[in-house]
Amino acid sequence: MNGGDLYDEFGNYIGPELSGSEQEDDGDDFDADEAERAANARMQAGDVDMDGTVEDVGEEDEEEPGMQVVLNEDKKYYPSADEVYGEGVETLVMDEDAQPLEVPIVAPLKTRKIENLEANALPTKYTNEFLATLMSNPELVRNVALVGHLHHGKTTVVDMLVEQTHELNRDLRFDNKPLRFTDTRLDEQARGMSIKAMPVSLVLEGASGKSYLINMIDTPGHVNFNDEVTAAMRLADGVLLAVDACEGVMLATERAIRQAVQEDLPIVLLLTKVDRLMTELKLPPADAYHKLRHTIDDVNNTIATACGGVLGDRECCPVKGNVAFSAAQFGWSFTLTSFAQLYADIWGASLDPKEFARRLWGDLYFQPDTRVFRRTPARAGGGGADRSFVQFVLEPLYKLVSTVVGEHPKTIESVLSELGVYLRPSTFSMDTRPLMKEACTAVFGSSAGLTDMLVQHVPSSRKATAAKVKNDYTGPQDGEVVDFMTGCNPRGPLVVHIAKLFPRADLQRFDALGRIMSGTLRPGDSVKVLCEGYTPEDEEDSSVAEVTKVSVYQARYRVPVSKATAGNIVLIEGVDATITGTATLVAEGYDEPVFIFRPLRFMTQSVVKIATEPLNPSELPKMVEGLRKINKSYPLAVTKVEESGEHTILGTGEMYLDSLMKDLRELYAEVEIKVADPVVSFAETVVETSSLKCFAETPNKKNKITMVAEPLDKGLAEDIEAGNVSIDWPRKKLQDFFTSKYEWDLLAVRGLWAFGPDRAGPNVLLDDTLAGEVDKNLLAAVRDSVVQGFQWGVREGPLCDEPIRNVKFKILDATIAPEPINRGGGQLIPTARRVCYSAFLMATPRLMEPVYYVEIQTPADCISGIYNVLAKRRGHVTADVPKPGTPMFLVKAFLPVVESFGFETDLRYHTQGQAFCLSVFDHWQIVPGDPLDKSIVLRPLEPAPVQALAREFMVKTRRRKGMSDDVSINKYFDEVLLRTLAAEEADLMMML
Repeated sequence: MNGGDLYDEFGNYIGPELSGSEQEDDGDDFDADEAERAANARMQAGDVDMDGTVEDVGEEDEEEPGMQVVLNEDKKYYPSADEVYGEGVETLVMDEDAQPLEVPIVAPLKTRKIENLEANALPTKYTNEFLATLMSNPELVRNVALVGHLHHGKTTVVDMLVEQTHELNRDLRFDNKPLRFTDTRLDEQARGMSIKAMPVSLVLEGASGKSYLINMIDTPGHVNFNDEVTAAMRLADGVLLAVDACEGVMLATERAIRQAVQEDLPIVLLLTKVDRLMTELKLPPADAYHKLRHTIDDVNNTIATACGGVLGDRECCPVKGNVAFSAAQFGWSFTLTSFAQLYADIWGASLDPKEFARRLWGDLYFQPDTRVFRRTPARAGGGGADRSFVQFVLEPLYKLVSTVVGEHPKTIESVLSELGVYLRPSTFSMDTRPLMKEACTAVFGSSAGLTDMLVQHVPSSRKATAAKVKNDYTGPQDGEVVDFMTGCNPRGPLVVHIAKLFPRADLQRFDALGRIMSGTLRPGDSVKVLCEGYTPEDEEDSSVAEVTKVSVYQARYRVPVSKATAGNIVLIEGVDATITGTATLVAEGYDEPVFIFRPLRFMTQSVVKIATEPLNPSELPKMVEGLRKINKSYPLAVTKVEESGEHTILGTGEMYLDSLMKDLRELYAEVEIKVADPVVSFAETVVETSSLKCFAETPNKKNKITMVAEPLDKGLAEDIEAGNVSIDWPRKKLQDFFTSKYEWDLLAVRGLWAFGPDRAGPNVLLDDTLAGEVDKNLLAAVRDSVVQGFQWGVREGPLCDEPIRNVKFKILDATIAPEPINRGGGQLIPTARRVCYSAFLMATPRLMEPVYYVEIQTPADCISGIYNVLAKRRGHVTADVPKPGTPMFLVKAFLPVVESFGFETDLRYHTQGQAFCLSVFDHWQIVPGDPLDKSIVLRPLEPAPVQALAREFMVKTRRRKGMSDDVSINKYFDEVLLRTLAAEEADLMMML
């Protein structure tokens, strides 16, 4: 039989029987159940170990029966975890694997690099012990805020000081890329601009060799991040104003000056980027002098405007020593005194540097024949035709720069040798920029002139603390704690003013940057945290925390200290749990009443609004937690939940919200977030007095309030918001203010009940009732309830739930129940709100929109394109002026915020990228049209005409908030009032 006949067509074997089949048949008689019972018996008896070997069994095991019944659930097929891992190992057993497949069983450690930080502290030219010694003497401490416009060289100035105090790698110092030491965030370095204020503490030497501790806070120059500037000025004792010598005074410069005057801080001026006058504008030395002088005059004019027209002792003048010149990119800075000292050091001349410096500015000319300075130039051909600043400062500077840029290395070497400077031969083979930096650093040396200017014109920390307490402390200016703070006493009770929070590396907690006003702070101290809502009578907004660490902030690293005394700015860990904005820390055991330092007063408002929601709805708690951290990190950010349930964020502008959302997505929430198109926050106002007296009754019909609404006095809303007047003032002070400035009568001032919303809102509530008609005692008993209803009403107006502003509400009549049970808050608060709404709606209501002030830098040939872009967006130009000494023009304009989205892109498109603009909130204006005009038809996908804008904005805002399109009259008017209105309308129709 061949191989093909062994299987049939189905593959079954049909060949002869195979050998050994009998043995296989014998094996089939094996009883599997019997074998299983025997194995279980042996396993329970413990005579078989895990390796399968038979162990010796004792006599007890031999006596046990081998054929016992084992239940199915008691069968043991595998060894237990204790037998495998031992008794000392904790094991967890998951009955069901509920973890998604995309989630790893063991999650990897996440390392999020958000900042460019140093692993270890950088080596300095002084020891940390010396730093701590200077901290203990507040007379040697200067707290300075470095402020200025965008790209005016603030961070580069800090880099220059860091290079002079730190032993940096030579490659890092002379790299073509800027150091940007205080721009620690990665997005700051990617954008090329500062986003957060960053403190750095440096030990700098003056010309005499004496060392001082300079706590310098580098602030952002972009106007959207003005809140960081406000926080820095709250902690600082003086302002170092950086102004580009080429661009001059710009938008952020003006606002920084106004803030410094508001905070009552001295201003010292630093003219940066002086090298641009030579290398870019290529101005002759005489023209460069006029350009510098014009810039200084502009700064003084701006200061005078901020001071109310009187410059006083705030004048910036090189002769006074509060103006310095610098080109930080090339490592040099000087004042007139330090430059005069340079002459004395190089030439060994026996001259008085201070007297020489006084003659280096202004219309003074050096006469070489008689070797004297005169106010008139010498005759032609006799020399001395140039001013002394040009002859002794600018011409040597021009010669040094032109030599390094365009001459042979041998020539450079000979010129430097005349100045007593000798560089290594390898230095002359460098590129032009590092060679310029090396030569200028060697010639000018350290920034001793800048240090002396700060020491002389910025008060010491001890002296300035008294002014801080006077301006910012909300409590009475007498008492034990005030005396200790005024004297900056390190042995007094601990009081620390917190102005800013910085996130830690884990992004879960924050460290607080604060100034010690009194006492000594040590790690381990238990402190009481007083937040912005705290008062000695209401201690709800306070908590107790323990200080875990105290550090000196050095931007890219931190220096821990064992203690910090009064007058210093330090970073504090462990106290951030309840802090959102500002806070005051007090020693826990101190029993005397302590008030808080007032919250920050910002120069701008958050008017741009976006709505957010997580892409995955289940991640909403993560986003909410991220929004809480955003509130801590961004002082001007406002987050709230609308009635529709959407989470909204308000910011100062597109750049601000872009940075905020990047942090929310990548750092604080770590979830994908959807963002709606940006909108603006509106306000509601009136333009006439209420057409009739509006009244409302309480639900129990026992109380009745009559009120009218009218526009507020022009300028009063701005005074209230700026803090120029406060409802907490004594009655005599309020009378003097309103009678002198706004010509109110004494009865009106006495009837002033409240500002709203909150205590500094742009609306006023007046009691204008007569004592003969209303029981004043009963009205005073319900005053708090009426004020609460007023505050509630002006916080959410009737048109579209936006705040009311510029409205004066007058109470004309009131019927109050004599029984206290009938005049409770539950009856009167909603009634007061309703009568405010009805009076508001009868006073010709209008919608208000925020307006940006826009400053545009542009060449002359692009101005027409800018006019066209602004005209399409309801903007208008207020001025277009040339920048002296430059080919640029400065266009100033107003632009509604709602029309500003995409404006910068549109502007660049129409100017081929040559125009650059910055926008900041300036004022509110009334939107054209009547928002309650139902005759206006809004067609989708069509732009509304100008007179229909108010109606369009109101309807779209109400729809977005989940409200009906129109205001419900029945909601705010009582039936009796409606009948009165109907009767008056009928009488009017009969008269017509």
